[in-house]
Amino acid sequence: MDVAPFEQLLKQAMGLDAASIGSAVVQRAVQERLAACQLPDAQAYWERLGTSAPELQELIEAVVVPETWFFRDPASFAALARLVGEDGRLLQGQTDLRLLSVPCSTGEEPYSLAMALLDAGFPQSALRIDAVDISNRALARAQRAVYGRNSFRGSDLAFRDRYFVATASGHSPVDEVRRPVRFRHGNLLDGLMAEAELYDVIFCRNVLIYFDRATQDRAIAVLKRLLKPRGWLFVGPSETALLSDHGFISAKLPLAFAFRKGPAAGSETKPRAAPSLFVPVRKPPAVAAAPLPPARPRLVPTPAAPAEAPTGIDRARRLADQGHLADAAAHCEAHLRQHGPSAEVFHLLGLVRDASGNAEDAAEQYRKALYLEPDHHEALIHLALLLRKRGDEAGAQRLQRRASRLYQGGGA
Repeated sequence: MDVAPFEQLLKQAMGLDAASIGSAVVQRAVQERLAACQLPDAQAYWERLGTSAPELQELIEAVVVPETWFFRDPASFAALARLVGEDGRLLQGQTDLRLLSVPCSTGEEPYSLAMALLDAGFPQSALRIDAVDISNRALARAQRAVYGRNSFRGSDLAFRDRYFVATASGHSPVDEVRRPVRFRHGNLLDGLMAEAELYDVIFCRNVLIYFDRATQDRAIAVLKRLLKPRGWLFVGPSETALLSDHGFISAKLPLAFAFRKGPAAGSETKPRAAPSLFVPVRKPPAVAAAPLPPARPRLVPTPAAPAEAPTGIDRARRLADQGHLADAAAHCEAHLRQHGPSAEVFHLLGLVRDASGNAEDAAEQYRKALYLEPDHHEALIHLALLLRKRGDEAGAQRLQRRASRLYQGGGA
Protein backbone atom coordinates (compact mmCIF):
# COMPACT_ATOMS: atom_id res chain seq x y z
CA MET A 1 0.00 0.00 0.00
CA ASP A 2 1.26 3.45 -0.94
CA VAL A 3 0.57 5.52 2.17
CA ALA A 4 2.26 8.70 0.91
CA PRO A 5 -1.06 10.38 -0.13
CA PHE A 6 -2.55 9.59 3.29
CA GLU A 7 0.54 10.95 5.05
CA GLN A 8 0.25 14.19 3.07
CA LEU A 9 -3.45 14.45 3.88
CA LEU A 10 -2.75 14.02 7.60
CA LYS A 11 -0.06 16.68 7.40
CA GLN A 12 -2.50 19.12 5.82
CA ALA A 13 -5.25 18.28 8.29
CA MET A 14 -3.33 18.15 11.57
CA GLY A 15 0.32 19.05 10.87
CA LEU A 16 1.58 15.51 11.50
CA ASP A 17 5.01 14.73 10.09
CA ALA A 18 4.71 11.02 9.29
CA ALA A 19 8.46 10.57 9.71
CA SER A 20 8.03 11.31 13.42
CA ILE A 21 5.81 8.27 13.97
CA GLY A 22 6.78 6.06 11.03
CA SER A 23 4.84 5.10 7.91
CA ALA A 24 3.88 1.77 9.49
CA VAL A 25 1.70 3.60 12.01
CA VAL A 26 -0.12 5.48 9.24
CA GLN A 27 -0.53 2.28 7.22
CA ARG A 28 -1.99 0.48 10.24
CA ALA A 29 -4.46 3.33 10.79
CA VAL A 30 -5.54 3.31 7.14
CA GLN A 31 -6.05 -0.46 7.18
CA GLU A 32 -8.05 -0.19 10.40
CA ARG A 33 -10.37 2.41 8.91
CA LEU A 34 -10.60 0.64 5.54
CA ALA A 35 -11.86 -2.46 7.34
CA ALA A 36 -14.24 -0.42 9.50
CA CYS A 37 -15.74 1.13 6.37
CA GLN A 38 -15.94 -2.29 4.67
CA LEU A 39 -14.22 -0.99 1.56
CA PRO A 40 -12.33 -3.21 -0.89
CA ASP A 41 -9.03 -1.37 -1.19
CA ALA A 42 -6.99 1.76 -0.38
CA GLN A 43 -8.19 3.57 -3.50
CA ALA A 44 -11.80 3.20 -2.45
CA TYR A 45 -10.91 4.49 1.03
CA TRP A 46 -9.02 7.44 -0.49
CA GLU A 47 -12.14 8.37 -2.44
CA ARG A 48 -14.22 8.09 0.74
CA LEU A 49 -11.86 10.50 2.54
CA GLY A 50 -12.29 13.03 -0.26
CA THR A 51 -16.03 13.23 0.32
CA SER A 52 -16.39 12.62 4.06
CA ALA A 53 -15.10 15.01 6.71
CA PRO A 54 -16.31 12.65 9.48
CA GLU A 55 -14.17 9.85 8.05
CA LEU A 56 -11.11 12.11 7.95
CA GLN A 57 -11.72 12.75 11.64
CA GLU A 58 -11.87 8.99 12.22
CA LEU A 59 -8.49 8.57 10.51
CA ILE A 60 -7.06 11.29 12.72
CA GLU A 61 -8.45 9.48 15.76
CA ALA A 62 -6.73 6.30 14.58
CA VAL A 63 -3.26 7.89 14.56
CA VAL A 64 -3.70 9.83 17.82
CA VAL A 65 -2.94 7.68 20.87
CA PRO A 66 -3.09 9.69 24.13
CA GLU A 67 -0.16 9.25 26.50
CA THR A 68 -0.43 11.50 29.52
CA TRP A 69 -0.86 11.47 33.28
CA PHE A 70 -1.48 13.89 36.13
CA PHE A 71 1.40 16.26 36.94
CA ARG A 72 3.63 15.01 34.15
CA ASP A 73 6.93 16.93 34.54
CA PRO A 74 5.97 18.15 38.04
CA ALA A 75 8.51 20.99 38.08
CA SER A 76 6.46 22.71 35.35
CA PHE A 77 3.43 22.90 37.64
CA ALA A 78 5.50 24.09 40.59
CA ALA A 79 6.96 26.82 38.38
CA LEU A 80 3.51 27.78 37.09
CA ALA A 81 2.20 28.62 40.56
CA ARG A 82 5.25 30.69 41.41
CA LEU A 83 5.59 32.57 38.14
CA VAL A 84 1.97 33.71 37.98
CA GLY A 85 2.13 34.36 41.73
CA GLU A 86 4.26 37.44 40.97
CA ASP A 87 1.07 39.29 40.07
CA GLY A 88 -0.75 40.00 43.32
CA ARG A 89 -3.95 40.88 41.45
CA LEU A 90 -4.14 37.34 40.11
CA LEU A 91 -3.51 35.69 43.46
CA GLN A 92 -6.17 37.81 45.13
CA GLY A 93 -8.73 37.13 42.41
CA GLN A 94 -8.92 40.77 41.30
CA THR A 95 -8.55 39.64 37.68
CA ASP A 96 -9.07 36.31 35.96
CA LEU A 97 -6.14 34.05 35.20
CA ARG A 98 -6.61 32.61 31.72
CA LEU A 99 -4.82 29.42 30.72
CA LEU A 100 -4.74 27.26 27.61
CA SER A 101 -3.90 23.54 27.44
CA VAL A 102 -3.35 22.46 23.81
CA PRO A 103 -3.46 19.62 23.04
CA CYS A 104 -5.26 18.68 26.24
CA SER A 105 -5.59 14.96 25.40
CA THR A 106 -7.78 13.13 27.93
CA GLY A 107 -7.80 15.98 30.46
CA GLU A 108 -5.03 15.15 32.89
CA GLU A 109 -3.05 18.29 32.05
CA PRO A 110 -5.82 20.93 32.38
CA TYR A 111 -7.07 19.34 35.59
CA SER A 112 -3.48 19.35 36.88
CA LEU A 113 -3.30 23.08 36.10
CA ALA A 114 -6.42 23.65 38.17
CA MET A 115 -5.10 21.61 41.11
CA ALA A 116 -1.69 23.29 41.07
CA LEU A 117 -3.23 26.75 41.23
CA LEU A 118 -5.83 25.82 43.83
CA ASP A 119 -3.04 24.43 45.99
CA ALA A 120 -1.19 27.73 45.60
CA GLY A 121 -4.18 29.66 46.93
CA PHE A 122 -5.67 30.95 43.67
CA PRO A 123 -9.45 31.32 43.98
CA GLN A 124 -11.32 28.88 41.79
CA SER A 125 -13.69 31.62 40.63
CA ALA A 126 -10.77 33.47 38.99
CA LEU A 127 -9.45 30.51 36.97
CA ARG A 128 -10.36 30.10 33.29
CA ILE A 129 -8.76 27.07 31.64
CA ASP A 130 -9.45 26.35 27.96
CA ALA A 131 -8.61 22.76 27.02
CA VAL A 132 -8.37 22.10 23.28
CA ASP A 133 -7.68 18.90 21.37
CA ILE A 134 -8.11 17.57 17.84
CA SER A 135 -9.38 14.19 19.07
CA ASN A 136 -13.08 13.89 19.84
CA ARG A 137 -12.45 10.58 21.58
CA ALA A 138 -9.90 12.13 23.90
CA LEU A 139 -12.24 15.02 24.67
CA ALA A 140 -15.08 12.62 25.47
CA ARG A 141 -12.85 10.83 27.99
CA ALA A 142 -11.73 14.17 29.43
CA GLN A 143 -15.31 15.31 29.97
CA ARG A 144 -16.28 11.95 31.44
CA ALA A 145 -13.34 12.50 33.83
CA VAL A 146 -12.94 9.02 35.28
CA TYR A 147 -9.30 7.98 35.54
CA GLY A 148 -7.59 4.68 36.16
CA ARG A 149 -4.21 3.69 37.52
CA ASN A 150 -2.25 4.75 34.43
CA SER A 151 -3.18 8.39 35.00
CA PHE A 152 -1.64 8.39 38.48
CA ARG A 153 2.12 7.86 38.30
CA GLY A 154 4.93 8.56 40.70
CA SER A 155 5.16 8.16 44.42
CA ASP A 156 3.46 11.41 45.54
CA LEU A 157 -0.27 10.95 45.02
CA ALA A 158 -1.50 13.08 47.91
CA PHE A 159 -3.36 15.27 45.40
CA ARG A 160 -5.63 12.33 44.64
CA ASP A 161 -6.84 12.26 48.23
CA ARG A 162 -7.53 16.00 48.17
CA TYR A 163 -9.14 16.40 44.78
CA PHE A 164 -10.66 13.07 43.65
CA VAL A 165 -13.51 10.82 44.66
CA ALA A 166 -13.38 7.07 44.14
CA THR A 167 -15.92 5.57 41.75
CA ALA A 168 -16.61 2.05 40.56
CA SER A 169 -14.54 2.72 37.43
CA GLY A 170 -11.68 4.76 38.87
CA HIS A 171 -11.20 8.22 40.33
CA SER A 172 -13.03 11.40 39.31
CA PRO A 173 -11.98 15.00 40.08
CA VAL A 174 -14.22 17.05 42.35
CA ASP A 175 -16.33 19.89 41.00
CA GLU A 176 -13.87 22.50 42.27
CA VAL A 177 -11.27 21.10 39.86
CA ARG A 178 -13.65 20.48 36.96
CA ARG A 179 -15.50 23.80 37.08
CA PRO A 180 -12.71 26.08 35.73
CA VAL A 181 -11.96 23.78 32.76
CA ARG A 182 -13.75 24.24 29.44
CA PHE A 183 -13.12 21.59 26.78
CA ARG A 184 -13.45 22.21 23.07
CA HIS A 185 -12.53 20.54 19.82
CA GLY A 186 -9.90 22.45 17.87
CA ASN A 187 -6.70 22.41 15.89
CA LEU A 188 -3.70 24.55 16.74
CA LEU A 189 -3.01 25.08 13.03
CA ASP A 190 -6.44 26.03 11.72
CA GLY A 191 -8.77 29.00 11.97
CA LEU A 192 -10.47 27.82 15.17
CA MET A 193 -7.60 29.20 17.21
CA ALA A 194 -7.87 32.59 15.51
CA GLU A 195 -10.98 33.28 17.59
CA ALA A 196 -9.25 32.55 20.88
CA GLU A 197 -8.52 35.22 23.45
CA LEU A 198 -5.09 36.00 24.82
CA TYR A 199 -3.75 33.85 27.61
CA ASP A 200 -1.62 34.43 30.69
CA VAL A 201 -0.30 30.87 30.48
CA ILE A 202 -0.17 28.32 27.65
CA PHE A 203 0.79 24.69 28.09
CA CYS A 204 1.66 23.20 24.68
CA ARG A 205 3.83 20.21 25.50
CA ASN A 206 5.11 17.26 23.50
CA VAL A 207 3.29 18.02 20.26
CA LEU A 208 5.77 20.19 18.32
CA ILE A 209 8.12 17.21 18.04
CA TYR A 210 5.57 15.55 15.74
CA PHE A 211 5.71 18.42 13.21
CA ASP A 212 8.28 19.16 10.54
CA ARG A 213 10.20 22.43 10.87
CA ALA A 214 7.88 24.50 8.68
CA THR A 215 4.85 23.33 10.65
CA GLN A 216 6.66 23.94 13.92
CA ASP A 217 7.23 27.53 12.81
CA ARG A 218 3.53 27.94 12.01
CA ALA A 219 2.48 26.50 15.36
CA ILE A 220 4.89 28.66 17.36
CA ALA A 221 3.67 31.76 15.52
CA VAL A 222 0.12 30.90 16.64
CA LEU A 223 1.25 30.36 20.23
CA LYS A 224 3.14 33.65 20.23
CA ARG A 225 0.02 35.48 19.02
CA LEU A 226 -2.17 33.85 21.67
CA LEU A 227 0.19 34.64 24.56
CA LYS A 228 -0.14 37.88 26.50
CA PRO A 229 2.95 40.15 26.42
CA ARG A 230 4.08 38.98 29.84
CA GLY A 231 2.54 35.53 29.68
CA TRP A 232 4.33 32.20 30.03
CA LEU A 233 4.55 29.37 27.52
CA PHE A 234 5.38 25.87 28.78
CA VAL A 235 6.65 23.26 26.32
CA GLY A 236 7.98 19.72 26.52
CA PRO A 237 11.59 19.00 27.45
CA SER A 238 12.49 18.16 23.85
CA GLU A 239 11.03 21.38 22.43
CA THR A 240 12.99 24.05 24.29
CA ALA A 241 15.47 24.75 21.49
CA LEU A 242 12.59 25.61 19.15
CA LEU A 243 11.38 28.38 21.45
CA SER A 244 14.85 29.91 21.73
CA ASP A 245 15.08 29.96 17.93
CA HIS A 246 11.88 32.04 17.85
CA GLY A 247 13.04 34.72 20.26
CA PHE A 248 11.47 33.35 23.43
CA ILE A 249 13.36 33.81 26.67
CA SER A 250 13.72 30.95 29.12
CA ALA A 251 12.62 31.37 32.73
CA LYS A 252 15.83 29.45 33.57
CA LEU A 253 13.98 27.25 36.03
CA PRO A 254 15.45 23.74 35.93
CA LEU A 255 13.17 21.10 34.43
CA ALA A 256 10.25 23.57 34.12
CA PHE A 257 10.58 24.37 30.37
CA ALA A 258 8.89 27.78 30.73
CA PHE A 259 9.39 30.66 28.29
CA ARG A 260 8.30 34.28 27.86
CA LYS A 261 8.17 36.28 24.64
CA GLY A 262 11.30 38.35 24.01
CA PRO A 263 11.13 42.13 23.52
CA ALA A 264 9.77 43.36 20.20
CA ALA A 265 12.27 44.28 17.52
CA GLY A 266 13.79 47.67 18.27
CA SER A 267 12.59 47.65 21.86
CA GLU A 268 15.17 48.50 24.49
CA THR A 269 13.15 47.04 27.32
CA LYS A 270 15.10 44.38 29.12
CA PRO A 271 13.20 41.26 30.16
CA ARG A 272 12.59 40.99 33.86
CA ALA A 273 14.59 38.29 35.55
CA ALA A 274 12.59 35.23 36.47
CA PRO A 275 12.00 34.67 40.18
CA SER A 276 13.44 31.83 42.14
CA LEU A 277 11.43 28.68 41.65
CA PHE A 278 10.75 28.35 45.36
CA VAL A 279 10.48 31.99 46.52
CA PRO A 280 7.61 33.96 44.94
CA VAL A 281 8.49 37.62 44.35
CA ARG A 282 5.61 39.98 45.16
CA LYS A 283 5.55 43.73 45.69
CA PRO A 284 3.61 44.91 48.75
CA PRO A 285 0.15 46.19 47.78
CA ALA A 286 -0.43 49.93 47.75
CA VAL A 287 -3.57 49.48 49.84
CA ALA A 288 -4.59 46.83 52.29
CA ALA A 289 -5.81 43.75 50.47
CA ALA A 290 -8.55 41.39 51.53
CA PRO A 291 -7.19 38.35 53.36
CA LEU A 292 -6.38 35.41 51.13
CA PRO A 293 -7.99 32.02 51.59
CA PRO A 294 -5.66 29.58 53.31
CA ALA A 295 -3.55 27.68 50.81
CA ARG A 296 -3.80 23.92 50.68
CA PRO A 297 -0.75 21.73 51.17
CA ARG A 298 1.76 22.57 48.47
CA LEU A 299 2.31 20.30 45.50
CA VAL A 300 6.07 20.75 45.90
CA PRO A 301 7.08 21.18 49.53
CA THR A 302 9.34 23.99 50.62
CA PRO A 303 12.88 22.61 50.34
CA ALA A 304 14.22 21.18 53.54
CA ALA A 305 17.75 21.53 54.76
CA PRO A 306 20.08 18.99 53.18
CA ALA A 307 20.15 16.90 56.35
CA GLU A 308 16.36 16.51 56.20
CA ALA A 309 16.10 15.86 52.47
CA PRO A 310 15.22 12.40 51.22
CA THR A 311 17.99 10.07 50.21
CA GLY A 312 18.81 8.25 46.99
CA ILE A 313 17.33 8.99 43.58
CA ASP A 314 14.38 10.91 45.08
CA ARG A 315 16.81 13.30 46.70
CA ALA A 316 18.70 13.77 43.41
CA ARG A 317 15.45 14.52 41.60
CA ARG A 318 14.37 17.04 44.23
CA LEU A 319 17.75 18.80 44.08
CA ALA A 320 17.44 19.02 40.31
CA ASP A 321 13.93 20.49 40.59
CA GLN A 322 15.30 23.11 43.00
CA GLY A 323 18.08 24.10 40.59
CA HIS A 324 20.95 22.55 42.57
CA LEU A 325 22.33 20.84 39.49
CA ALA A 326 25.85 20.08 40.75
CA ASP A 327 24.48 18.51 43.93
CA ALA A 328 21.90 16.54 41.92
CA ALA A 329 24.64 15.19 39.64
CA ALA A 330 26.77 14.23 42.63
CA HIS A 331 23.87 12.29 44.16
CA CYS A 332 23.20 10.51 40.87
CA GLU A 333 26.84 9.47 40.61
CA ALA A 334 26.90 8.33 44.24
CA HIS A 335 23.75 6.29 43.65
CA LEU A 336 25.36 4.61 40.63
CA ARG A 337 28.47 3.77 42.63
CA GLN A 338 26.48 2.33 45.48
CA HIS A 339 23.71 0.52 43.61
CA GLY A 340 25.12 -0.09 40.14
CA PRO A 341 23.80 0.90 36.67
CA SER A 342 20.22 2.17 36.42
CA ALA A 343 18.40 3.50 33.37
CA GLU A 344 16.36 5.86 35.57
CA VAL A 345 19.46 7.36 37.17
CA PHE A 346 21.34 7.67 33.87
CA HIS A 347 18.34 9.47 32.38
CA LEU A 348 18.09 11.87 35.30
CA LEU A 349 21.84 12.52 35.13
CA GLY A 350 21.42 13.24 31.42
CA LEU A 351 18.70 15.80 32.19
CA VAL A 352 20.95 17.45 34.75
CA ARG A 353 23.90 17.60 32.33
CA ASP A 354 21.57 18.94 29.65
CA ALA A 355 20.29 21.69 31.96
CA SER A 356 23.90 22.53 32.85
CA GLY A 357 24.80 23.04 29.19
CA ASN A 358 26.98 19.90 28.92
CA ALA A 359 25.36 18.39 25.84
CA GLU A 360 28.13 15.88 25.15
CA ASP A 361 27.92 14.25 28.57
CA ALA A 362 24.12 14.46 28.50
CA ALA A 363 24.07 12.45 25.27
CA GLU A 364 26.39 9.86 26.82
CA GLN A 365 24.08 9.46 29.84
CA TYR A 366 21.01 9.05 27.61
CA ARG A 367 22.86 6.37 25.62
CA LYS A 368 23.68 4.51 28.83
CA ALA A 369 20.01 4.63 29.83
CA LEU A 370 19.03 3.22 26.44
CA TYR A 371 21.65 0.48 26.65
CA LEU A 372 20.01 -0.73 29.86
CA GLU A 373 16.43 0.01 28.78
CA PRO A 374 16.08 0.27 24.98
CA ASP A 375 12.43 1.35 25.24
CA HIS A 376 13.06 4.30 27.59
CA HIS A 377 10.82 6.80 25.80
CA GLU A 378 12.10 10.00 27.43
CA ALA A 379 15.76 9.09 26.85
CA LEU A 380 15.01 8.43 23.18
CA ILE A 381 13.34 11.83 22.77
CA HIS A 382 16.05 13.78 24.61
CA LEU A 383 18.88 12.08 22.73
CA ALA A 384 17.07 12.75 19.43
CA LEU A 385 16.93 16.45 20.27
CA LEU A 386 20.65 16.56 21.04
CA LEU A 387 21.49 14.80 17.78
CA ARG A 388 19.35 17.28 15.86
CA LYS A 389 21.16 20.19 17.52
CA ARG A 390 24.46 18.69 16.34
CA GLY A 391 23.17 18.36 12.77
CA ASP A 392 22.60 14.60 12.81
CA GLU A 393 19.08 14.73 11.39
CA ALA A 394 19.10 11.10 10.23
CA GLY A 395 20.10 9.86 13.68
CA ALA A 396 17.50 12.08 15.34
CA GLN A 397 14.74 10.76 13.09
CA ARG A 398 15.71 7.14 13.78
CA LEU A 399 15.38 7.74 17.50
CA GLN A 400 12.10 9.61 17.08
CA ARG A 401 10.68 6.71 15.08
CA ARG A 402 11.68 4.31 17.85
CA ALA A 403 10.04 6.57 20.43
CA SER A 404 6.91 6.88 18.31
CA ARG A 405 6.58 3.11 17.95
CA LEU A 406 6.65 2.88 21.74
CA TYR A 407 4.09 5.69 21.97
CA GLN A 408 1.81 3.74 19.63
CA GLY A 409 2.35 0.54 21.58
CA GLY A 410 4.39 -1.18 18.90
CA GLY A 411 7.60 -1.74 20.85
CA ALA A 412 11.10 -0.54 20.05
